Amino acid sequence: MITESNDVILDHDFKAVKVGIAGQILTMTLNRPERLNTFNEDMKEDFRWLERRIEANDDIRVMIINAEGEKAFGAGADVSWFEQDFLTERFRIEYRWIHDFFDRLERIEIPVIAAIQGICACGGLELAMSCDFRIATSDARFGFTEGNINLIPGSGGCSRLVGMIGPGWAKELVLAGEFIDAERAQQIGLVTRIVSREELQSEAQALAEKLVAKAPGALGLAKAILNTCQNIDGASGRILERIGQSVLIRSDDHKEGVRAFREKRRPNYSGR
Repeated sequence: MITESNDVILDHDFKAVKVGIAGQILTMTLNRPERLNTFNEDMKEDFRWLERRIEANDDIRVMIINAEGEKAFGAGADVSWFEQDFLTERFRIEYRWIHDFFDRLERIEIPVIAAIQGICACGGLELAMSCDFRIATSDARFGFTEGNINLIPGSGGCSRLVGMIGPGWAKELVLAGEFIDAERAQQIGLVTRIVSREELQSEAQALAEKLVAKAPGALGLAKAILNTCQNIDGASGRILERIGQSVLIRSDDHKEGVRAFREKRRPNYSGR
């Protein structure tokens, strides 16, 4: 199998994001703070280039997504993008490209962490929802404004949101256009952790390092099964659990984990 090296990713000329790799952790930083980190064509192209290479690098075990600037994690698509005179069919294709990146983040068998500050709205919130962990600063705010221009949150803001927080709160955000603070977001399950501004990056990094130390095979299969179990019956979910466990129990990393437990030391996982 052909794999991409770190240099291939780091040497790419990104236009609207910054990318770094350290200690098997890939960090992607939205880098349009002057526009509240809204998506434009450059950012979409950066997403598309990166999505095809994350899984091609076996050394990447965790991904962190954060954003430049004090005001916003992300405010979604730049309004000018919606002012183009798209044909209906063309719009679906263009829109699918951003969906593909969000879907990849949700599907990829490594943990993805969103480190959120300030405004997290529209597509920015949909990006965060495609991640496995959402760490937010105490002053973060969350919501959707698409209804103000006769649109809907169309990149997971309906489909992912209702599964994550239920129809009642989903309608508060989507139909009523309510913005909620970080405390409320955590109460309803939209956010997993709340920290201060000063602690945001260190908290995300600490969580990433904790995840890197775990067996990647178990993390990947657990994520895939947890995601799948949202859409199937419980009996089918338990079949998937047994299949996953039957694969993992034959792995070198399982044997290493048991040895490390017996020897009272930290395991050294190889991903095999």
